Amino acid sequence: MVKDPWAGIGAMFVRDRMTTRPLTVPPETSVMDALELMRRNKVRRLPVMAGDSLVGIVTELDLLHVSPSPATSLSVFEINYLVSKMRVKDAMTTDVITVSPDDTVEKAAMTMRENKIGGLPVMEGKKLVGIITETNIFDAFLEMLGVTKVGVRITVDVPDRKGVLADLTDAIRDADANIISLATFGLAPGRARIVLRLEPQNADAAADAISARGFELVHKTKSYVQF
Repeated sequence: MVKDPWAGIGAMFVRDRMTTRPLTVPPETSVMDALELMRRNKVRRLPVMAGDSLVGIVTELDLLHVSPSPATSLSVFEINYLVSKMRVKDAMTTDVITVSPDDTVEKAAMTMRENKIGGLPVMEGKKLVGIITETNIFDAFLEMLGVTKVGVRITVDVPDRKGVLADLTDAIRDADANIISLATFGLAPGRARIVLRLEPQNADAAADAISARGFELVHKTKSYVQF
């Protein structure tokens, strides 16, 4: 049995989830202008482009770090003068980690996690074609779990053996219910947890059928909220 919680989006690629035509800035952009652009458009990072070439990436936190501290002894005029002289190039990261549009979503997620970053420019060769962020990943995760659809969420603990998924889905089919999504998670050795979201019609009958087959029905809840 697959125990990878990302198994349900194995066919999703970065190109399916990335934001195309991301906002960018040139390296000579002032820190204040870049911050204003981020806040106005509700983004937290900007690829930095010199012409058609990606030369860096800058986050809101990067820009705040290069601004004078509120505890400074400088006057307001001195602070304003210093800030006006600061450019994106003074704060950006130049060793940019990127992904390809043909990479899988789970590869992008692992790259972000391993490098403790919240977004990745998407490069097709030397061309910037998009950006994928933690928000895009969260949206994919929610879709994988079927949260964006009204349904009945059922959690089942099962033995980790060959054929167990077939037995479970047979019970659902026999109850004339339909699966919206399915994800698997590892528990103790020899055990696994399956989280199903079913269409409302016949979902209760499916839950009864699952229990009747000897599976441990851990949790069942209905969701009427559409996102």
